[in-house]
Amino acid sequence: MTNLHPMDARSFFHVAIVMDGNGRWATARGLKRVEGHRRGADAVRRTVRAAPSLGITTLTLFAFSSDNWKRPELEVGTLLGLFGGYLRSEQAELKRSGVRLSVIGRRDRLPRSLVLAVEGCEAATASCSRLHLRIAIDYSAREAILRENIGPDVDLLVRTGGELRLSDFLLWESAYAELCFLPRMWPDFEEADLEAAVAEFHTRQRRFGGLPAEVPSRGRA
Repeated sequence: MTNLHPMDARSFFHVAIVMDGNGRWATARGLKRVEGHRRGADAVRRTVRAAPSLGITTLTLFAFSSDNWKRPELEVGTLLGLFGGYLRSEQAELKRSGVRLSVIGRRDRLPRSLVLAVEGCEAATASCSRLHLRIAIDYSAREAILRENIGPDVDLLVRTGGELRLSDFLLWESAYAELCFLPRMWPDFEEADLEAAVAEFHTRQRRFGGLPAEVPSRGRA
């Protein structure tokens, strides 16, 4: 979806999450880093289930940055395998729950088996409309901007793991996003954490450069 006009009115509520802290979560428990990524998949399931009841219509999850190719080959391979496994195991449930799945980012560097899993899940859930789940794999916001491959505006951006940066994630789309940084590691992220972040979002006054009385209606955003 190309959208170079981030101030256009819309009625959806878009939450984006940088799922950070899997490796540190595992290391702190004396486990291998890959175990943190496996447990992080459980947090994805919890978050996807909880999102629609909180008014979220679009959920974008940052799973694998283009810079993550720099990590050890074993960790990268495990991560990519987990992505494919998640898509194959969750496809039926996503469709049953009305969740449309899209993957953003490059596909030319992904294993063929993962690309097939992506394409299959996208096709199977294409008609779903309760929640649009977007997973960013091999994604770079700067590269997306150069290609004018811009998605919908982000209303609330959450990052777990205690770091205070965007890490090349949805930079254009997050121009007016409300930011929420949490110390909790991603494997420990619960429905209550998402609910609290959304509640905090709704307490904030969004002016988009104007004065409060001048701000036009933007639906739930």
